[in-house]
Amino acid sequence: MWRSALLLQLVLGLPLWAQDNVTATTFTPQNCTLDCIRQGTPGCEYCRITRGNIKEALGFNSIQEFGSCIPWPCFELLGEEDPKICQHYVQAPNDVTVESVFEPNPTSETVLVSWKPSYYGIAFLRGFQVSLQVLGGSTVACQLFLFHRNVSLPASHAQRVYKSDPFPGLSLGSQYAVTVMALPVPEEWERFYHSKIFSTRSCEEKNGLEQCKKDWYPKYVEVQQEGTAITVTFNLAPQNLGITSYFSLCYANGLKTYTEIMPDSSKNKTHHSYQLNDLQEGANYTCEIAANEVDAVRKAFKVQVMQIQKEGPRTRSVSASLALILPLGLAVVAIIVVLLAALTRRRPELQMMKRDIKPDIIRQYQDSESQEEMVSLPRSRLTPPRLLICYSSFDGPAHLKAVMQLGAFIQQHMATQVCLDLWDSLSVAEEGSMAWYCRQIRESDFVLVICSRGLNQRFEPSGLEGDDEEADRGLNFGSNAFSSNAAIQLIGEEVGQAKARGQDLSKYMAAIFEYSEETDIPTELRLVSHYMLMSDLPLLFSHLHGVALHRPGGYLKINHISEEGFAKLPAGAALQLTIHEAGLAIGGKTHTSVEEGNKH
Repeated sequence: MWRSALLLQLVLGLPLWAQDNVTATTFTPQNCTLDCIRQGTPGCEYCRITRGNIKEALGFNSIQEFGSCIPWPCFELLGEEDPKICQHYVQAPNDVTVESVFEPNPTSETVLVSWKPSYYGIAFLRGFQVSLQVLGGSTVACQLFLFHRNVSLPASHAQRVYKSDPFPGLSLGSQYAVTVMALPVPEEWERFYHSKIFSTRSCEEKNGLEQCKKDWYPKYVEVQQEGTAITVTFNLAPQNLGITSYFSLCYANGLKTYTEIMPDSSKNKTHHSYQLNDLQEGANYTCEIAANEVDAVRKAFKVQVMQIQKEGPRTRSVSASLALILPLGLAVVAIIVVLLAALTRRRPELQMMKRDIKPDIIRQYQDSESQEEMVSLPRSRLTPPRLLICYSSFDGPAHLKAVMQLGAFIQQHMATQVCLDLWDSLSVAEEGSMAWYCRQIRESDFVLVICSRGLNQRFEPSGLEGDDEEADRGLNFGSNAFSSNAAIQLIGEEVGQAKARGQDLSKYMAAIFEYSEETDIPTELRLVSHYMLMSDLPLLFSHLHGVALHRPGGYLKINHISEEGFAKLPAGAALQLTIHEAGLAIGGKTHTSVEEGNKH
């Protein structure tokens, strides 16, 4: 049913994500009775299920940690009246967010979870189950929310924002995993939940540094040095934290110096000064200071111990004479080096002049040669680009084979992840071909439409009797013939709308094989970049990876990514052969149709 709704929406010319402009409405849980939910009363649209509701329905209390969550809640609480409402597929929620809310207890955190339902299966959505678990532990909290049995949400309500009840008592500075599950949950279905890991605020973020004993550290540190005496001054912790002692560690040259600090709060309650002793002269130290508490945050600072010079009168006189002699000696050496360099450089030029050789031309050639370099692929992308290939199914099996070989070559030798319905028949059958295409268009980085003569053909199921054989042959060209052509129509529509809004069109591309013509590219797709394969293979590679083919002093050189070089690879040779065979098959078919037309 929901797949039919998607197809109707496509026929009417509305993109699947055209509801993005709908203003999001927030829904918070309501207090409802199970009778209200089961009878479908409009006043109980989004209801929280309590442990009391579970006991009333099933006759026993659920485990305290699991709250109102039970296995298969839709079947247990709504399935008695109508089991069919709990047997449909509903995809996982989107845009799961976690936000902190007011919590008076300074030692804990309270969070609220919000999300949006998915477009897919929204008409059969029965509710949500939200669970929270600490990472590395067994603590679990769970909440259950149900709609009344008569609700049927349209696709536009996928912009609604649903919220959970608060989850209180979470530890500060800890990591949790929240899972939002769409109900019902049928067997053998994997995309019904969405998990997200988040961290609660630290004590400093929630209460401020002056209120947290574990997170507090000295923010003000000043170092003063007089000879070998080094004095460090720092600010003390607030008295309400109960910190009475501190420590300091200094590191240099593999040695460690520890200093224990015991301030006297009766003399100064805000700052304290202490001495650093037993440090080596001329060494650079990295020091840390912190409260004498377990896992206390440390404040780092630098200390440079100066070298104390101890020289006699004779040493001073020798130093003074050296200070006068050294500059003169250095000046003489510099003059000699300059003269030698000039003579050495002048001699080759004189020899070149005798032989009538122009050094400027040689220098220009060397400079231009040194500027040549190879352009490397950008490494900012952690994963290869995702490419969806769409095609027409009305050009026969030879054309389909060429499309498959092209996808195999791009995936093997062009560092690109290719999505092709011919390779993912299980997911296409599971989701429905139109739903599969819509999801792939949304999730792919690029969409490549292979244009051909059959792209503009339309299949008419109520044809003449004489056309039955031709229609049957068309059906055998691919099980998703109509959905692939409908997806191409959707892509053309999206390109036209993006062009009207002045948006970037680089996501979409069109291409033809050498046996097709430029006129086979639909008008809408002529707005995007289009390529002739395989002569424009380097241009396609450049588009997918965002690298320039040429720039001043540089050029793009990728092994076997060229019109001549791709056929040296086994996958490239197979692709070249299938393109040739498809050209012969399509050319012969066109010649036969022309002869039959002349007979009539």
